[in-house]
Amino acid sequence: MSATMIKEFRLPDLGEGLTESEIVAWRVAVGDTVTLNQIIAEVETAKAVVELPSPFAGVVAALHEQPGTVVEVGKPIVSFEIEGDDGAAGSAGAGADGAAAGKREPNLVGYGAILEASGRPARRARTFAAPAAPPAVAAEPVAPVRAAGPAETQPVETSPAATAAGDMSPGERPRSTPPVRKLAKDLGVDLEAVTGTGERGLITRDDVLNFVGGGELPAAAQEPAGATAHAAGLVRAPGERETRTPIRGVRKFTAAAMVASAFTAPHVTEFLTVDVTPTMELLARLKASRAFAGYKLTPLTLVSKAVLIALRNHPTLNARWDEANQEIVQFNYVNLGIAAATPRGLTVPNIKDADRMSLMDLSSALTELTDTARAGKTSPEALSGGTVSITNIGVFGIDAGTPILNPGEAAILALGAVRKMPWEYKDEVALRQVMTLSLSFDHRLVDGEQGSRFLQDLGAMLADPGMVLAMV
Repeated sequence: MSATMIKEFRLPDLGEGLTESEIVAWRVAVGDTVTLNQIIAEVETAKAVVELPSPFAGVVAALHEQPGTVVEVGKPIVSFEIEGDDGAAGSAGAGADGAAAGKREPNLVGYGAILEASGRPARRARTFAAPAAPPAVAAEPVAPVRAAGPAETQPVETSPAATAAGDMSPGERPRSTPPVRKLAKDLGVDLEAVTGTGERGLITRDDVLNFVGGGELPAAAQEPAGATAHAAGLVRAPGERETRTPIRGVRKFTAAAMVASAFTAPHVTEFLTVDVTPTMELLARLKASRAFAGYKLTPLTLVSKAVLIALRNHPTLNARWDEANQEIVQFNYVNLGIAAATPRGLTVPNIKDADRMSLMDLSSALTELTDTARAGKTSPEALSGGTVSITNIGVFGIDAGTPILNPGEAAILALGAVRKMPWEYKDEVALRQVMTLSLSFDHRLVDGEQGSRFLQDLGAMLADPGMVLAMV
């Protein structure tokens, strides 16, 4: 005979060693029937927005987290009602925890390792009121707890605030997660003054934000879920003169990476202003060519190809400093990173093995990379493994800058705007199209001479594309 059973889906490690993710949006609702690998949610990691496929085929029994909530890896986010035999139904209460008790369940590609039950120390059980839940989920505990003693046989019917207050031992630090403690520290909130409304009195992110936004209020009295300010992650107070935005997701990751890079790698930046009129004329001819019909060609396309060619003669710029092993790692391939401004912050996705691509293939890859980044759909894989990067600040009308190295890379090139300027040309002053190149490199890996010669060769190719024949 067949019977239904409840299976929990816990937030997986998305393969990048990340500890938490934010639920951006649910693609399903309670009662929906889903198929295996159907997209059920969008979550934002510290690097990108990722679509989560369903690991089960069945009916959505419960959504445990609301959009905008930051969830730790391993915490249940959704429960499914699935078909199973009587033997399987008997263990339905264990849900996904069954993998920890017995054999491991299959893991979806890209999700990383399934967390074992012994992966983190168990917390001591506390007396708390059982939260209301749908009948289908009530039969399944969220996590195993130790057997109740005589004083714990009856549930205590108190409010979450009362539970949290009565459950805290004198002198005990308020219970919260590391991300919540960091948020409280950044906002100047003393967690001793905050009442936790989470499970067993846990202080949640919303508890901290609600406390800052207008004093400690019951969850029901706070701003309705989905309101504009809450959805944007803003903390607002009556008569405010400033707006505070919690640092999280892509912005948080980028900030940490830039600080680590700026204060670890000794940066040197060199500048070269080049007459790129011949390159712009070549670009116009390629656009008009039938062979390139349907391809999106821009100055970035040609500069990227020139960078890949120049790196063949200057491989020290395509390397990494391995501090732990005291080695210089020379890459024999080029994963070309392209800095992209997105609504969620700066990302640097990279094109794998770009050095093996033709100009047509590189054009297609650049188009796909930028379109995906603007849509916020860049995968974690595309954001890791870069070897050298380019940032196109010229699209903002900027001529030059001092770009910060992407962590783990030895060089980054900034492209300035192409401007018509008076320029010396054949011993006369003429109106020419000019661009400034800004090259930052890690002085531990790249000597000044090496960086200068790379920039010189790159400029020579852009000033006269025919010079490529002398470099390949």
